[in-house]
Amino acid sequence: MVQERNEREWTAGRWLRSDRGFTFIEIMVVVAILAILAALVIPRIMGRTDDAKRTATKVQIRNIEGALQLYKLDNGVYPSTEQGLKALVEKPSVGVIPKKWKTGGYLPKLPDDSWQNPYKYLSPSPKGDYEIISLGTDGEVGGEGINADITNWNLDKD
Repeated sequence: MVQERNEREWTAGRWLRSDRGFTFIEIMVVVAILAILAALVIPRIMGRTDDAKRTATKVQIRNIEGALQLYKLDNGVYPSTEQGLKALVEKPSVGVIPKKWKTGGYLPKLPDDSWQNPYKYLSPSPKGDYEIISLGTDGEVGGEGINADITNWNLDKD
């Protein structure tokens, strides 16, 4: 009797099927291994969301600082608190009107921080020429840890 090679093979004195699938136990072992890996990896990834948002906000603040430096180079002064960061996108119509304001602005649009809150801007600031502030995760002044405010004066902190 001739058997098709794909269906059966003679091995060690008995017929074996060559198209054999996985057993239930093998599948359960793989599922258990995947569950263990997920239990170890997912908390580490999920816990990093706040860190990623804080880092993105710091990068945005540095970009805004660069735009402020260009504004000052062109106009000799930083935008006032009254003019705000909006002066980087639209030519100010209050306060000291810049004479050499760059057509098109210094930023394409004014970004919000990573928590969809607008940045606070003070100029002059008690800490220097200007201060850019994100109120952090909680959206309130102050805070510690992930709720701490992020300013251009503490970008290298934590």
